[in-house]
Amino acid sequence: MIDRAQLERTLARLAGFEGLVTCDRLSAGASRETYRLVVQTGGVERKLALRRASGEGKSAMGSGPGLGIEAQLFAAARGAGVPGPEVLLVLQPEDLLGAGFVMEWIAGETLGGKITRGAEFAGARRTLARQCGEILARLHAVDVKAAGLGDVLESFTPEHVVRKTHAAYLELGSPQPMIDFTAMWLLKNLPRAHAMKLVHGDFRNGNMIVDPAMGLVAVLDWELAHVGDPMRDLGWLITRSWRFGVPEKEVGGFGDVADLVAGYESVSGERVDRDAIRFWEVFGSFWWSVGTLGMAQSFRNGTEASLERPAIGRRSSECQIDCVNLLIPGSARKPAASRQSLSATDLPRADELLVGIRDFLRGEGGAALEGRNQFLARVSANAIDIVLRELSLGPDAAAWERQQLERLLGVRSGLQQMREKLAVAIRFGEIDLARPDLHACLRDSVLAQVLIDQPGYPGAAECAARQ
Repeated sequence: MIDRAQLERTLARLAGFEGLVTCDRLSAGASRETYRLVVQTGGVERKLALRRASGEGKSAMGSGPGLGIEAQLFAAARGAGVPGPEVLLVLQPEDLLGAGFVMEWIAGETLGGKITRGAEFAGARRTLARQCGEILARLHAVDVKAAGLGDVLESFTPEHVVRKTHAAYLELGSPQPMIDFTAMWLLKNLPRAHAMKLVHGDFRNGNMIVDPAMGLVAVLDWELAHVGDPMRDLGWLITRSWRFGVPEKEVGGFGDVADLVAGYESVSGERVDRDAIRFWEVFGSFWWSVGTLGMAQSFRNGTEASLERPAIGRRSSECQIDCVNLLIPGSARKPAASRQSLSATDLPRADELLVGIRDFLRGEGGAALEGRNQFLARVSANAIDIVLRELSLGPDAAAWERQQLERLLGVRSGLQQMREKLAVAIRFGEIDLARPDLHACLRDSVLAQVLIDQPGYPGAAECAARQ
């Protein structure tokens, strides 16, 4: 929780500041905190936004410039014609509020699902993909040195960022053979070299503010900005995790790649490398599959107590099924639900207790809460659903995966030990990545996991439909 009194003392540095009226933390933002502030200035109320994090403000999503530099990025981007808020105040160490900044509040929608499906955004969706291409071209034209960012932003080649992401995954100690498989594919299919430019790193639906009439009115969340291949931003925008239930619209769930490319080329005067975009689309699912596991690790090691973190960790299987569909499509086996063997006299069963808790959280318990607590009640109910599906589908999925691994590896051991053995074999080239039995094992195990974690995810339906 933020210290309201300290915040009010800090806001006194704003011109004309008379008082803090309200301070509400928004539910959005898995890595940083965002607050909606209402302040009194000149006798009128004004909305502002506070973006902050503890410590130096480094992102939980990976290496990034920190919130102090992020404020500079907003200014540099605005100067290049990229829409965004004006930063009004940067937090200082003596403010005792961590790293962050206060910026103007820009009205519009940030929720990806509303942007992709809301009737009021139908007009904006017709031109939004092209608009994104135009804005990305302006963003990539920023002169990093002239903006004073040359010495504070890291530079990443495609190979470097793949190896860096894979190394971060290895540190988690959670063997996921599909992640290793994807890493090896990426290293064998690196894109041709492009001129290194400013890269946003997280330009996607959900990190932009969209107005029904004007379209994209602000680009947010520069926490992963760096210098690198500009095609990464285009590939990330079409990564399947960010289509919000509209998988047929490749660009953010709202537009087509042809429009995105046309917008980019019209402003940049450069031809877009379609092969590089595909590489970065695969990389996007790979990177986020690792990032979600890192979120879960922050809960496990006690650095972030919010239930939101392990819930996000369960989304790794969504990204992995996207990698399956992109790299090794084919028929997959769905796990069978186990049957309850307990009689009515054994009540209450574990699953019945969980159903009762879930329904309370979705009903009167959640309704009695407000704001972020109500959001976390929904997260809790969804987590209980995952546990219920694991109780039902987990035994068959584990037994089938164990059989496949025993045949594939020629050894019999614990399931986790065999997963680790397969991951190592993939990593060091000890198994042919084109083997049909390897593909079948990866498809089946990842599909089973995503059917437990999020059965409604479009990638699961795409994979299961090939049976």
